[in-house]
Amino acid sequence: MASGEMARREMTYTEAALEALTAAMVRDPTIFVLGEGIGERGGNFNTTKGLYQRFGPRRLRDTPICERGFVGLCTGAAMTGTRPIVDFMFIDFILDAVGELTNQIAKIQYMTSGRLKMPVLLRGCVGVGGGAATHHSGSYFPFFVNVPGFRVVVPTTPYDAKGLLNTALAGSDPVVFFESQRLYDIGELFEPEVPADYYEIPMGPPAKRRSGTDLTMITVGATLYRALEAADQLQERHGMSCDVFDCRSINPLDYEPLVESVQRTGKVLLSSDACERGSVMQDIANNLSQLAFDYLDAPPVVVGSRNWITPAAEVEDDFFPQVSWMLDAIHESIVPLNGHQLTTNPTNGELLRRKREGV
Repeated sequence: MASGEMARREMTYTEAALEALTAAMVRDPTIFVLGEGIGERGGNFNTTKGLYQRFGPRRLRDTPICERGFVGLCTGAAMTGTRPIVDFMFIDFILDAVGELTNQIAKIQYMTSGRLKMPVLLRGCVGVGGGAATHHSGSYFPFFVNVPGFRVVVPTTPYDAKGLLNTALAGSDPVVFFESQRLYDIGELFEPEVPADYYEIPMGPPAKRRSGTDLTMITVGATLYRALEAADQLQERHGMSCDVFDCRSINPLDYEPLVESVQRTGKVLLSSDACERGSVMQDIANNLSQLAFDYLDAPPVVVGSRNWITPAAEVEDDFFPQVSWMLDAIHESIVPLNGHQLTTNPTNGELLRRKREGV
């Protein structure tokens, strides 16, 4: 290290989010966290590691397995002026509290003309879930985007995890904070470092992770990193450069940079780890078809997970989008790639072709 040069501050996604949460709890005594196993144990993924020892059981509340009960508790607590955080660990179990979420938390501010605030943060992981994948691996982005009243964020980097958590804890709206299990241990790849000081990232604008001229790639969640691999292969093998966007906030979502990119490239591929049918990516694709129709050389193409129940981790490569699937989709439905061979996992375009031909 050169004389006078400062060491780069390296943090994982988990550490960056925990740093934001710790500082917020120091600043704001009304913040408390509850969930299963998040107290003295610190959670399955260390999302609350050390907080019990620092803030005690009044602000780190371990709960029984009763999501509907403790989400209801948080609803009442928020109405009386506190700022609850629910750590579900696995986001699948948020669905056990649908009544409180959709009829109370999402609507209270509107029903009271803003007199009552609802600053509830609901966080949990999505994606790969190991042996118990069927109950621990859902990506329920479209459900919460479809419920007016929620802000929905999906950070994919340590920098964004800290900045978006700060933003979520500064507002008065309920926020669903999706975190991919694939990303908890990654370091920061896009910013110089995760700043030690407080900062916020606005909800809405997507992050542009790479610039190009031939194709727009739009992602939600951990699929970003596979899209970047696909972009590398397109550049190396076919001389195609890509704009790659990370929709770290999906409600709200600012379409202006996405439309501007599609107007330049004329081609767009969208991908996330959520099931392809009825996905947020389909909604974004539909909106882009309307907003940039005259500029598109081909319809937007969505590559999502299979429309199955999430299988065990041993077969996750057959379920979650892979780099090869993205290249297949581009070759079949957007622009032919010279010399490209389809993989054994046919994309939707190939399945439709087989169906038409009776194969």
